[in-house]
Amino acid sequence: MPVPTERKAQLLSGNEACVQGAIAAGVRFFAGYPITPSTEIAEGLAVELPKIGGKFIQMEDEIASMGAVIGASLAGLKSMTATSGPGFSLKQENIGFAALTEIPCVIVNVQRYGPSTGLPTSPAQGDIMQARWGTHGDHPAIALMPASVREAFDLTVQAVNLSEELRTPVILLMDEVVGHMRERVELPATDEITVVNRVKPTEDPEHFLPYKPGPNLVPPMPAFGDGYRFHVTGLVHNETGFPSGKGKDGNILVRRLLAKIEQRQPSIAQAELYQADDADIVIVAAGSVARSARAAVKEARAQGLKLGLVRPITAWPFPAEAINSVATTAKAMIVAEMNLGQMIIEVERAACGRVPVIGLNRIDAELITPQDIIARAQEVTKNVR
Repeated sequence: MPVPTERKAQLLSGNEACVQGAIAAGVRFFAGYPITPSTEIAEGLAVELPKIGGKFIQMEDEIASMGAVIGASLAGLKSMTATSGPGFSLKQENIGFAALTEIPCVIVNVQRYGPSTGLPTSPAQGDIMQARWGTHGDHPAIALMPASVREAFDLTVQAVNLSEELRTPVILLMDEVVGHMRERVELPATDEITVVNRVKPTEDPEHFLPYKPGPNLVPPMPAFGDGYRFHVTGLVHNETGFPSGKGKDGNILVRRLLAKIEQRQPSIAQAELYQADDADIVIVAAGSVARSARAAVKEARAQGLKLGLVRPITAWPFPAEAINSVATTAKAMIVAEMNLGQMIIEVERAACGRVPVIGLNRIDAELITPQDIIARAQEVTKNVR
């Protein structure tokens, strides 16, 4: 399943497209532990990475998997892991370590029904808030939510690029439906794919400060073995990389970690708008639910009900500007999600009270259907006219 050198139609699942996206972006190390519904990503990379000089390791658990990914990235390899639900929970401490120590890595979370073991083969979107706040303390967060097989490929490439450019962990937040559904896709040829690599230091090793930020707030990053000696610690550190024990250094460090994401928020945060300009009711939905929402918009418009769609592509940073702009013209917004209300919190914040924001939630292990959305829209329409 190598990445094609020229455009070629393929029948792929979202998980398989993620494998190809990782290889296309330059991922050469994967450590993980099998867990439904992400296992096909590990299986695919176990086959493909050795063919191109990469390494695959099945670890003893999810905590160790995240540690191995961090170690491989420090050694210079673009690194990734994949998991779901309980495994994502286990990775949180090391995700926080990667955020504080600025180690590029990608974590794919193919969401399933929870909490705990839950329903391992059933779809859900219950990890949206965990993707932002799963590890403790103030920390940067980027999470991308694909809604199609082709987008699973594209956003995997983007996740790797963002992690390398910004020296930060990036989460690909798929759901079980996107991970397992199959679609005919035409992936870009290798020469059409933009690949970003981490910036390496140019000064001599004697004067190198491992956490001295460049003009973009991101420190250059050598690999272990490049001749630069540097210390990596989860304690608060200054530009030398050694623990400082000083709150003022923590203030400088953590504010910079967040600022390097926040100053790029306009270019990172993404949303797709579909017939939202003149919509009376705007549906906000991501991942597989957005597919139902798009179908609902088409069907409702044929019936004379003016629905529109805003689809967050980045869960984090949340595309608040897109929501805010639509809130100035719509009469109401419906947030459809396979949880009991996580994304709606951000929609309410972004809408700034301009319009009513109503939830549409399912946690019965079934998809939100176009008919569910249209029925809720009809109810809302009666109350907002």
